[in-house]
Amino acid sequence: MSFKVAVLPGDGIGPEVTAEAVKVLRATGLNLEFEEALFGGAGYDDCGDPLPPATLELCKASDAVLMGAVGGPKWDSIEPITKRPEIGGLLPLRRELNLYANLRPAKTLAPLIHASPLKEGRSMMDLMVVRELTGGIYFGEPRGRRDDGNTAYDTCLYSRFEVERIAHRGFEIAMQRRKNLCSVDKSNVLETSRLWREVVTEVSAQYPQVSLSFMLVDNCAMQLIRDPSQFDVILTENMFGDILSDEASMITGSLGLLPSASVSDPKGDNVFGLYEPVHGSAPDIAGQGRANPLAAILSAAMLVQYSMKDNETAARIEAAVESALNQKLRTADIFEKGCELISTSEMGDAIVRNL
Repeated sequence: MSFKVAVLPGDGIGPEVTAEAVKVLRATGLNLEFEEALFGGAGYDDCGDPLPPATLELCKASDAVLMGAVGGPKWDSIEPITKRPEIGGLLPLRRELNLYANLRPAKTLAPLIHASPLKEGRSMMDLMVVRELTGGIYFGEPRGRRDDGNTAYDTCLYSRFEVERIAHRGFEIAMQRRKNLCSVDKSNVLETSRLWREVVTEVSAQYPQVSLSFMLVDNCAMQLIRDPSQFDVILTENMFGDILSDEASMITGSLGLLPSASVSDPKGDNVFGLYEPVHGSAPDIAGQGRANPLAAILSAAMLVQYSMKDNETAARIEAAVESALNQKLRTADIFEKGCELISTSEMGDAIVRNL
C-alpha cells in the first residue's frame, strides 16, 4: 500500500524547491503517491480562496503534506485580510489539521561553518525548537480595531490542555536527543507565561531523565547568539517560537537550510504532519533557478522520519545533502569562493546522485 503525500507547492520559489523535494523522495525508492493542489496566493488567484475546499479535503485524505512557501507582496493588500495567504490559508490549515506541534531543527553543517554570521567555532549547534503552533496571540480572540481604527488589540490565550500536550511533545523529543529541555517564556510579565511555566513543571515530573531549565525569551535570544551550543531542545509558545527559530536558522548561515515539521497527535504508529521549509516565498528570485532547495529536501527527510517512521532513509537523505555540500556545490545564498555555483534543480540532481 502506497503512502499518500499531498503536495502544496505554494507561491514564489515554493514550486521550485518543492519539486526538488519530490524528486529526492522519488529517488529513495519508497512507495509514495503524490498529488498536488493549489494553496496560498495560487489558490486565491485561481478561485478567490487561499485554502480551497478541495485542497483541505486532499490534505485530510493524505498521510502527510509537503508544502512550499506561501504569500508575497502581490497578496499583502487583499481585503478582507482573511483572504490573504498566511491568514486565510496557513493558519486555518494548521487549525483544521490539528497541527499543534511545530518542530524546527537547527544544526550547523560543517561544510557551511563559514556561512554563519557568528565567529567560526562559536556557531556550532544542534538544537530543536518545539513551538506550540495553534494557540497564543496568533489565534486568540478577540482581536481588532476600535476608536475609528486608531487602536488595535490582539489577545494572547493559552489553556492548560494546550500547554500540556506541547510540553509532552517537547519532553518526548528531548528523550530521543540529549535529554536537556529549556522552556522559554516571559513569566516575569505575562500571565499566559506563568501558566506555561506551572504546567511545564508539572509535566516534567513524568520525565525524570530530562534535565529541565527555564529561560526568559529576551535572555534566550541573547544566549542563542552568545553560545547556541548550550541548547538541546527549546520548548516555547507560538510567537516566541516563530522568532527564536528564525534567529537560530540564520546562525546556520541561511534560511534556505532549515526544515520544519508541524505534527498532530499520534494515531497508533502514524503521525500526521505537514512538512515545509522555514523560509518565505522570496518572489524576487522566483523562476530564476537561484532558490536553495535544501530546506525543502530536509523537510522531506523529516516527513520520512516522523510520518513514515523510517529513520534509515531520512538519514540517507541528510547524508546526501551533506555530501553535496562537501563536494563544494552551492546555490547563490550560500556561495563562497572556491565553490561551484549551481541552480536549484542542479542541487536536487546532486542530492539524487548522492542517494
